[in-house]
Amino acid sequence: MVLAIECAVAIALFTAIVVPYTAKDPLAWIGDYPPAIRRRCEELGLMEAGEGRLSAAELARKVVGVVVLLAGLVLLLTKVNGDATLWQGFFDSYAIWLAVAWWDAVVVDCGWFCHSRRVRIPGTEDMPEYHDYLFHVRQSCIGSALGLPACLLVGLLVQLL
Repeated sequence: MVLAIECAVAIALFTAIVVPYTAKDPLAWIGDYPPAIRRRCEELGLMEAGEGRLSAAELARKVVGVVVLLAGLVLLLTKVNGDATLWQGFFDSYAIWLAVAWWDAVVVDCGWFCHSRRVRIPGTEDMPEYHDYLFHVRQSCIGSALGLPACLLVGLLVQLL
């Protein structure tokens, strides 16, 4: 039950950060948009050529976010859940990671992003890539795989504490 509540809180925090920020300035998250939309933004002069998935600023933002997330998970799992072993820390943190990753894919991306006009970038509104559900599912699979080493690190830190 505690893990389910933690997943719900993590999902709520993720949504509270991503959705308003994206709705306010869709170009702020351009690196998470499908490649065809990024290319059109380059053609329209809305972003620099080559500025995309892993610009320095975007990479820094994501690294800081992951570090804060991992530190928070270690504290949460040791203090609240009472996790003490590598595998307890790994499995609990990965459950939270997957809950957020698939909420993002199914609800935020396929539900909201694919259908909301608020995330449309001027000059790209006509593009069918806004409705590319498979793109979001593939990205979530990649994110789920990236969670494996990150959560293994959480498990290791849980064991060391």
